[in-house]
Amino acid sequence: MSELVLLRPLWLAVLPLLMGIALWQWWRGPASGGWERVMPPAMVGAMRALGQLRGGADNRRVASLAAAALLCLGLSGPAVPRKNAPLLAGSGAILIAIDLSPSVAEGPALADAQAAAAALLTAAAGRPVGLLVYSGEAYEVAAPTSDPATLESQIAVLGRETLPGGGSRPASALALARQMLQASRDADLVLISDGGGLDDAARAEAERLAGEGVRLSILTLDGAAGGTADIAGLETLGSLAAAARAPAPVLRRLARQGALEPDPVLATLAFLDLGPFLAGLAGLSLLGLFRRRG
Repeated sequence: MSELVLLRPLWLAVLPLLMGIALWQWWRGPASGGWERVMPPAMVGAMRALGQLRGGADNRRVASLAAAALLCLGLSGPAVPRKNAPLLAGSGAILIAIDLSPSVAEGPALADAQAAAAALLTAAAGRPVGLLVYSGEAYEVAAPTSDPATLESQIAVLGRETLPGGGSRPASALALARQMLQASRDADLVLISDGGGLDDAARAEAERLAGEGVRLSILTLDGAAGGTADIAGLETLGSLAAAARAPAPVLRRLARQGALEPDPVLATLAFLDLGPFLAGLAGLSLLGLFRRRG
């Protein structure tokens, strides 16, 4: 029962009202077909003791209140998760851009970049994930795919020999990312870099991405193996930045963007609503009101 949830809990607010009505009827006493309004209480009590006044009306009131309470409980939507519920996720793609310039590929920062990229795959929550790498030029490794597990082996084999040449041009990575994400709405780009090669061209590409609705997140790398890095400038390039060794803020953003907005229709797919069963019990409690009197 620990997994029991309420889909429409506001209906429970009616229960205190029903409880108040029940207390008021108990305080008022049993009904006697209207005779209690024209006869003294002592005479009503004597007539009831002689069996001349029936208390059937009380049973009808109890049945009506019980049915109303069961209906309120049913309308509140008690439900349990479906074991065979479909997995639904956001449709916006996630693109990971990894800096493989010599300052990263030839130093300890490469291991941090690979670990951060693997964590991003886990946080995708079913969203398509793509991969590109760059140094002096940018190269597409994989277009966004709905099976990001296929990228794990490609991330694991990244190294100093992966890309030809040297240099570091994040502007080329951002330009390629913009091309790869043109057909994707509500997309995220995560740039994993030590900040080497950051220039005005990279800033201009970041502005173009923002203008097209692509959220740019930055994971910064420490321990570069040489070269000129601009970590502070890199952090201002995107709308969210964090260290690659502590990527939790970026992971939370991706998971939040991948989550669907609350929808009653989707809730019916994810949960088994027990409300109709309680409504059926309410009908059973009212059956006694329809019996034929002799």
